[in-house]
Amino acid sequence: MWKRGPHRRAQEGRKLRRRDAVGEQVAPPPPPAAPRTPDDTSWDEVASWYDALVGEKGSAYQQDTVIPGALRLLAPRAGERVLDLACGQGVFCRALHKLGVSVTGVDASERLIGLARSRSSRDIRYEVADARQMAALPRQGFDAAACLLAIENIDAVGLVFAECARVLRPGGRLVLVMTHPCFRIPRQSGWGWDEGRHLQYRRVDSYLSEMKVPIQMHPGADPSQITWTFHRPMQAYVQALAGAGLLVEALEEWPSKRVSKPGPQARAENRVRAEIPLFLAVKAVRVDAPAAPPEQAPAKPERPLRRAMPARGPRRRRGP
Repeated sequence: MWKRGPHRRAQEGRKLRRRDAVGEQVAPPPPPAAPRTPDDTSWDEVASWYDALVGEKGSAYQQDTVIPGALRLLAPRAGERVLDLACGQGVFCRALHKLGVSVTGVDASERLIGLARSRSSRDIRYEVADARQMAALPRQGFDAAACLLAIENIDAVGLVFAECARVLRPGGRLVLVMTHPCFRIPRQSGWGWDEGRHLQYRRVDSYLSEMKVPIQMHPGADPSQITWTFHRPMQAYVQALAGAGLLVEALEEWPSKRVSKPGPQARAENRVRAEIPLFLAVKAVRVDAPAAPPEQAPAKPERPLRRAMPARGPRRRRGP
């Protein structure tokens, strides 16, 4: 199946590293990964790397921007049943649990689920499951669901949204947070500097074409170890949501809160970082019957990019 961004791209050229607090119990190393099937895009094989990147409390991007914003959009109430889809090691599950929510976390990676269980209250339920077929979860069993920095690392989003619609009650909410598909396109976007105008800008070379892009987890060390990310234009997400009976109620764009160190280009970097969003957040609501999608031109076919690129940008892998 999948995995995340920014997550699944790291901190604009720099990897985030976890430092355990003094006296904090460190979870045991995850067990070896099971052999992968051809359609498996889970992050089981890179669970140790991702855990070192994100840790127990989440990356700086998650703590400063993604989790607060997602909680505000989701607006969970004590006693509600909330599903965290592609939950990883349970960072968002634990944030929800603190609010008195009944939480279930689902992830395709058995190793990451093991880490989540070792760090969480027993009141949080965790399941190893493919987001495209969550048979263990009941129909209309949840009031709300979230998928943070992971949907861009999951193939066949139409199947994922159909499962979300199945497990949500009528009126249930779904919140998605992803790296912004308009401006963060692997191999097809990047920063540039206009020397004449003394301006930094964001270059976008391709947008409407859907792409499957391999990402190297350890460039230079083990180039064979990769995960996949899937670029889709915004219309692909909205159409897939509508086709599943999930209507978009809110859309927000969140910039990075990073600030450049003093230097000749710092002012331009800070300005453009505040203007060009790093994340896209979408809130959708389940309706009783799927809406008929509007008539439109056929989508461009997915264009696979075979050569793996080094991991960079915020990745919650599953991203920042």
